[in-house]
Amino acid sequence: MSLSLLEQQIKALFVKNVCHSEDHELFHRFLLLLNEGKIRAASHIQEQWIVHEWVKMGILIGFKLGTLAAMHDPEWGFFDKNNFGVRKYAITDGIRIVPGGSSVRTGAFIANNVAIMPPSFVNVGAYVDENTMIDSHVLVGSCAQIGKNVHLSAGAMIGGVLEPINASPVIIEDNVFIGGNCGVYEGVVIKKSTVLSAGVIITGSTPIFDTTSGKFLLKQNGVTIIPEKAVVVPGSRSLKNHPEMSINCPIIIKYRDDKTDQAVKLEELLR
Repeated sequence: MSLSLLEQQIKALFVKNVCHSEDHELFHRFLLLLNEGKIRAASHIQEQWIVHEWVKMGILIGFKLGTLAAMHDPEWGFFDKNNFGVRKYAITDGIRIVPGGSSVRTGAFIANNVAIMPPSFVNVGAYVDENTMIDSHVLVGSCAQIGKNVHLSAGAMIGGVLEPINASPVIIEDNVFIGGNCGVYEGVVIKKSTVLSAGVIITGSTPIFDTTSGKFLLKQNGVTIIPEKAVVVPGSRSLKNHPEMSINCPIIIKYRDDKTDQAVKLEELLR
């Protein structure tokens, strides 16, 4: 089946909003391609990120089709939709998953040479590319797109999105370093080689001040985009009408240089 035909069928089923037993086979084919990374919630095409709404439609269809079932040994009390269980991997997949409570949900793609430290969770629709490190207590939310050679430090939260259908997922491009306890949410795009220092929180409405230009970043087509090689640290700004109070306002303190590269170099020896 071609991807264009699959897309048409998924869209038609989503609009119909009524699922029958024969639709399980269609969803199974869809889920297989999602697991293999052959379809994804967003793709980088001609220097632009394109959101594939039909992929999110397919995931939502899966929730309608699924029924609540015990996962693994019922004695442990884990229950989920029967078609969204935990991914199972083999040594030949080339993925390093350290014991201790991590899990990858079916419908997420994990590329070769990714390392996952415990406990971490990768949700349905997420895409994690090669040589990325997912450190302890990291969440990679639904449909989040993570590039190559990314380091998600301990406690980092990468938000997920399934609804509304046209909402952009969080996108972390190649060679990005996300510091400990950072949070990136609501369709924010982190461009290549950017560094977020520990504790930076960015949402779709968070003001970002660039000290190198003396200006606040402007949204691009309604999306907050952190530029390439930016080094972002936590910050705050006073409220105009209440100067005694302040709100979150991360700061681009500089752009990445050789000194920064040494500070955030991935632990190649540990791999």
